[in-house]
Amino acid sequence: MGWDGIFYHAAVFVAGLFLLEFGADRFIDNTATVARRLRVSPTLVALLTAGAEWEELVVVIAAISQRRSNLAMGNILGSSISNILGAFSLGLIVHPGVVVFDRSSKIYSAALLGFTTILVAVLALGALGRVAGTILVALFAGYVISVGYGIYKDILAAPEDSDSDDDSGSDSDSDSGSDNEGYDEENPDESGHRGSDDGLGEGKAGHEMIPLTASGKPSKSPLPRRRRPPRSLLYHICQLVLGFLVLSLAGYILSHSVSAIADAFQLSSTLFGITILSIATTLPEKFIAVVSGARGHSGIVVANTAGSNVFLLTLCAGVLLLAGNLEYLKHSVTAFELAATWVSSVLFFSAVFFGSGRWVGVALLSLYIGFIILEFTMNRR
Repeated sequence: MGWDGIFYHAAVFVAGLFLLEFGADRFIDNTATVARRLRVSPTLVALLTAGAEWEELVVVIAAISQRRSNLAMGNILGSSISNILGAFSLGLIVHPGVVVFDRSSKIYSAALLGFTTILVAVLALGALGRVAGTILVALFAGYVISVGYGIYKDILAAPEDSDSDDDSGSDSDSDSGSDNEGYDEENPDESGHRGSDDGLGEGKAGHEMIPLTASGKPSKSPLPRRRRPPRSLLYHICQLVLGFLVLSLAGYILSHSVSAIADAFQLSSTLFGITILSIATTLPEKFIAVVSGARGHSGIVVANTAGSNVFLLTLCAGVLLLAGNLEYLKHSVTAFELAATWVSSVLFFSAVFFGSGRWVGVALLSLYIGFIILEFTMNRR
């Protein structure tokens, strides 16, 4: 590939970043709103949306079809490390105040540690085969069922008399702006849009009232604006799906553009997969972590990390063991990379269970930078 091709793929990469920002903003706002409407934890909703690494599965299938199974395995392990040390850490750094995690976050961080231990044991013992792949896919199916049951159980347990309060609050958050201020639909007398009991400026229904000053002259101050009606639940679900699809498209574009650039510089498949490709394909997770962390949605930060890694270490790894070249996979990763994968999951579990702060995020990000440096120096192939 010449310099013209490199510049082209660099331009595609930049365009993918714009798509990434748009999708992350849509996804975060509407995930929080849908969770409030359904009276469930935002963690559970995000686990089935942001936690689904479909772009990673596309990369794995593409690598298998090109007989580059070692690239796929490197990408799976590298992405799982990047999601914790590179994305979760950023969410902690930008989070305002003390980071508090809910019960769902703790449950699924513990589940992630269990799934990580299973895959690392399989790779370390060399127990690669179709049976192991089938077990991993079955574990993913059980995980999806458990999350769905958690959402179903929370919906059934939701109080029935809190609909109006939460709906109006959630809609005002997601549809915030100047159009939402100044009009109280339930207490019109307080907003000045209808007649008052003092007899001043009384008018017929349907006419705007003009406020009067003490001298009796019309006031020059603008009238209060009408609040936009609350959006329907279906609207927010559609916006959530739109954000998710844009995120997946952005991840696909970014991964392919970076892959082409890395191939032009002749990087080895495993090294490229566990470093550069994994960083590119987890950019959506990093954007979601930063945006949700800055807005105080710690549950979404955890769900983004735990859900993504469970998807990678069960479904993606299971598909790779079922359809990939097992000979290429036997010596595709080193003990250092397996240890980094497991230790990062332990650190994530500890941060969620025992509390986190900005300093924890800085420490995790520093570890990730150190891991990348070691991969390109001491552990380079």
